[in-house]
Amino acid sequence: MAVGKATQGHLVTYALGSCIGLSAFDPIAKVGALLHFMLPQPAEQADPKELKPFMYATTGIPLMFRKLAEAGARKDRLIVCAAGGAEIINDAGVFAIGKRNRTILRKIFWKDGTILAAEDTGGGQARTMTLNLSTGEVKLRTRDKEGALWAQGMKTTPVPQGKEP
Repeated sequence: MAVGKATQGHLVTYALGSCIGLSAFDPIAKVGALLHFMLPQPAEQADPKELKPFMYATTGIPLMFRKLAEAGARKDRLIVCAAGGAEIINDAGVFAIGKRNRTILRKIFWKDGTILAAEDTGGGQARTMTLNLSTGEVKLRTRDKEGALWAQGMKTTPVPQGKEP
């Protein structure tokens, strides 16, 4: 997880397979963050002293929003985008990490009222996600294509929460 200001250029996260990349940008404060979480939540028996909070959705997402607020962002102005959550490993649905990550993301956002401005999740391809800290533009790259997930001026439709594709 990284937080940055407009003068710092871009934040990038690579190899979003079953992991999810979550970007958040405040266009007024010109501050943004990029979180790459790997699993929905820590195991019940996990030692809190050894826990890596940004590794999990349940601990990483609230911490990312807290760090953004500390940097001057306001939650009501955030433009939030998500990418990843693919099913890369064919395990016949046994682990379904990508699906579990997508589900927990929706649950967390439903509970706290966060709406995604744009999303590209699921499928079977890994993605690279880039957040431009001066404009808020979010770009995605897969092995087949590259393009904007969100950019200023794009018509965005809030992504319905609670519906799994």
